[in-house]
Amino acid sequence: MKQMMKPLLIAMLMLVLPHLSYAMPDSFADLAAEQKTSVVNISTTQYAKAPQLQMPFGHMPGSPFDDFFRGFLDQMPKQERHALGTGFILSKKGYIVTNNHVVKDADEIVVTLSNGQEQEAELIGTDPKLDLALLKIKGNGLRAVKLGDSDKLRVGDWVVAIGNPFGLEQTVTAGIVSAKGRVIGSGPYDDFIQTDAAINPGNSGGPLFNVDGELVGINTAIYSQSGGNNGIGFAIPINLAKSVFKDLRENGHVQRARLGVRIQDVDKATMKALNLPNRQGALVPQVEAGSAADKAGIQAGDVIVAVDGQVIHKAHDLPIKIARHQPGDRVLVEVIRNGKRKTIPVIVEEMPDDMAAQKQQQKTSLAKHGILVQPLTKALAEQLRTRSDKGVVVKQVLQGSPAARAGIQRNDVILRIDGHVIDSVRTFEKYAKNLSKGHALRVLLDRRGDQVFVIVVPPKAK
Repeated sequence: MKQMMKPLLIAMLMLVLPHLSYAMPDSFADLAAEQKTSVVNISTTQYAKAPQLQMPFGHMPGSPFDDFFRGFLDQMPKQERHALGTGFILSKKGYIVTNNHVVKDADEIVVTLSNGQEQEAELIGTDPKLDLALLKIKGNGLRAVKLGDSDKLRVGDWVVAIGNPFGLEQTVTAGIVSAKGRVIGSGPYDDFIQTDAAINPGNSGGPLFNVDGELVGINTAIYSQSGGNNGIGFAIPINLAKSVFKDLRENGHVQRARLGVRIQDVDKATMKALNLPNRQGALVPQVEAGSAADKAGIQAGDVIVAVDGQVIHKAHDLPIKIARHQPGDRVLVEVIRNGKRKTIPVIVEEMPDDMAAQKQQQKTSLAKHGILVQPLTKALAEQLRTRSDKGVVVKQVLQGSPAARAGIQRNDVILRIDGHVIDSVRTFEKYAKNLSKGHALRVLLDRRGDQVFVIVVPPKAK
């Protein structure tokens, strides 16, 4: 009898243990002690612009009064605006994540580690749509957070927030997941975790941990009429944020994917007219001409019910699912058309406003180096027949520039500069800037599978 009971007990424990992992512990002290070194406080300073010099009526330009009034304005105290927030260490190399609204328009960003050490941070990139920002400090003995899986969170699970509310450093609060998938009207990618863990001004950008000490959310907003905690806080799910970290690190902005369709929820009349089994999915009333969806064969009147096997419950779910992909990725879109299910492979494209941000950044690059580059995707690598999986692709070369004189051509893949591997737009900018300092660059290229070596000589000083 005892031999029969033993396997039964083991089987019961295996069923119960996964649920016990998120049960309320006796204390959160161990979690707080372990995670506090990966949480940082962020303070920002914004300097107000100097007021326009207003000369008195009847003043003659060039008169002695010019120096008097300018000297008067120079002696006026400089106005400053300060803000506080929280962040967490993403990697040991010194990358730190916080909210975009914490560092927006800041002239100075200071990060304070748990040991009190202060460092001025470099702003690497921002994603205003998801309200995320990536900072960089010098990495030395830093402890990074462990990323969890926010999709596994259940309503009722315990979570812990660590932050800097009202400037009170390293404050720990606990609560439960009150709801998932909350839409609060902050943008097209609202998919917030709602929690009753106390979140207040200053917690923005801080981590939300599960009881295993894994990062599952980024605290971002509160619902409050008083400005304090009312038991309703919102965090960005880490699974949604993960997809933008690499883009921010490599490009400084996000290259977000889209299908190129207009969508709306399925109402009762639509469900009946299209003979649908339920109201799940996103109805497509319009397909943009020449878009990724148009090229793949998605039609107006289709109802998108799944992406890569993940169910689309309502229209709002679709852009969130697509946003987790990179432009150029192949996704499987399942639609209902004329009462029948059909799976359509789509190569998703880049969001137009994200392209505008990229173009602005590239204008600066063109002026500095005489060359525009973009990341090397799998699709581009196949198209250009390059043998490398790392590098950046030349999009444009300015006529008469040092790059053009060296023989660099459009669609060349830049592999190395001065022996350094170029694996992102950011590393290209890092080493290409030496040209403006008067240094010649040794550049290794891939041109349709052939290796090409050129030397880019800086322009002569005028």
